[in-house]
Order: sequence, then structure tokens, then C-alpha cells
Amino acid sequence: MSTPFPSAPMAPPAAPARTAPVPSATVRPAAKAAPKRPPLLARPHVQRVVYPVLVGLVLLALWQGLVTAMELPPYLVPSPLLMVKTLFTDWAALGGSLWVTVKITVLAFAAATVAGVLISFLFVQSKRIETALFPYAVLLQVTPIVAVAPLIIIWVKDPTASMVICAALVALFPIISNTTLGLRSVEPDLQSYFRLNRATRLQTLVRLRIPSALPYFFGGLRISSGLALIGAVVAEFVAGTGGQGAGLAYQILQAGFQLNIPRMFAALLLISLTGVALFVLMAWLTRLALGGWHASENSQD
Repeated sequence: MSTPFPSAPMAPPAAPARTAPVPSATVRPAAKAAPKRPPLLARPHVQRVVYPVLVGLVLLALWQGLVTAMELPPYLVPSPLLMVKTLFTDWAALGGSLWVTVKITVLAFAAATVAGVLISFLFVQSKRIETALFPYAVLLQVTPIVAVAPLIIIWVKDPTASMVICAALVALFPIISNTTLGLRSVEPDLQSYFRLNRATRLQTLVRLRIPSALPYFFGGLRISSGLALIGAVVAEFVAGTGGQGAGLAYQILQAGFQLNIPRMFAALLLISLTGVALFVLMAWLTRLALGGWHASENSQD
């Protein structure tokens, strides 16, 4: 019978090596990497400018190429280069007319804004008042201004005042509709809180309804600014005023009678640029008023 080999005694586990303590003064936090700025074309505010400009340049290049390739005469379709050249050569007449049209547009837009806000304040005070009067605001919107403008021009002796009234009527409804919707779009919990604290109608309007209505109000301004310009041009067409106090509509009519199509296109270009400038101005005012707190102006998408 074999005897087992005696097992060798196991050595005790070695103690882990101790490292010398590092003085706390030498421990430094890792430096945070500076946030990397996105490329220039990846920034949203740059894209909002660059992309439309690129599309416009492509369309102008196509327009210029088609006119040159097809050899279209200027009295049919002028080229963009000829249109810009005419804009500079005829600036003495077009510049004065532009100022008249812009003046009528701004006055009509201001009148429509004031009247629309006051009417919206009246509507929000009572649901019965809104129910009784809002259909007439809709009726004012759907009535063609071309049918109403001759009567206004006859009733109002001053040509400028009559054209301002016509343009203001065109621009009025979006402000009434949007502002009234905004004043009504109040959170029920906040409205109950104001009632619980026995807030007056004026306090509720100023501290609750108006801040809630600002996004809707500025949306109405963006729409109304363009409609005021359209109303001003239509009123100038109907009024048929000429001479030194004539607007761009008169320049378009006169150029059409003389078959001066490049001047007509130059006047149309000024009207379009004026409309774009008004929209950009309203968008800037919206950003200035709402950019610090409203989600519609803080979105990064």
C-alpha cells in the first residue's frame, strides 16, 4: 500500500505593494476641451441667408441663359442684366415712386396694426361680442379690394389717405384673427389662478392674455406686412395717380403703355425686394421679442 506524498506547506499570500501617496497638490483636474465650433455653412443663421441666395443666383443664371440662348427681344422678356441696368439708369423716376409706395405701405400697416389690436381686445372681453362682430371681419376679408377701392377713392378726397385706407383694409384681417386667437389661447390653469386671486379684467389682459398672444400677434404681423404692400399697389392701380406723387404701380402702367418692359420688370423687382425687406424686418422683430423665452424662436432644428 502506497503512502501519499506529504503536501508542501502553502506560502501565505504576498501583501499587495503599497504605492507612495501622491501629494494632493500635484493632482490636477483634466482640462475640459473647448467646444468645437461648427463650420460656417453648418450654422443655422448662415444657412438662412446662404441657401436662398444660392437658389436665387441659380434661377437668375437660368433666366439669363435662356434669354441669351433663345435670343428673346427685350420687349418680350428682358434679361436680368438688362433689368438691373434699367434699374440704375431709371432710378430718378423709380426711386421717387418707390418712396411713395413704401410710405403708403407703412402708414397702412401701422393703421391696420393699431385697429386690429384694438378690435381683438374688444372681441376677447366678451364671447357674445366676438360672435356678433367676427363675421363682419370675415366679410371684410373676402370682399375684393378692387371692388371697394373706387368707392373709397370717391368718398375720401385726399388720394394718399384713400390709398392708405384701401391698403389697411387688406392688411387688417390677419392681425384681428391671429391676435384674437392668441388672446383666447390661455392655459386654463393660469386663468383659474388669476380668477382665484380676483384679478381684474385689465390685470388679466395685461399680465396673462397679452404675453400669451405675442407669438400669434407677430405671426399676424409677418402676414399683414406683405398684404399691406399688395393693398398699396392695388390702390395705386385703381387710383391711377400720376406725376411726382405716383407710386410704382403708375410706373408699371406707364411702362406697359410705352412697351418699356425692362422698366416694368425693374419696378416689379423693387416691389418684390420691398416685400422681402418687410418680411425680414418683421422676422427680426419677432426674434427680438420672443427669442429669449419662446420655443418657436429657440428651436435648433
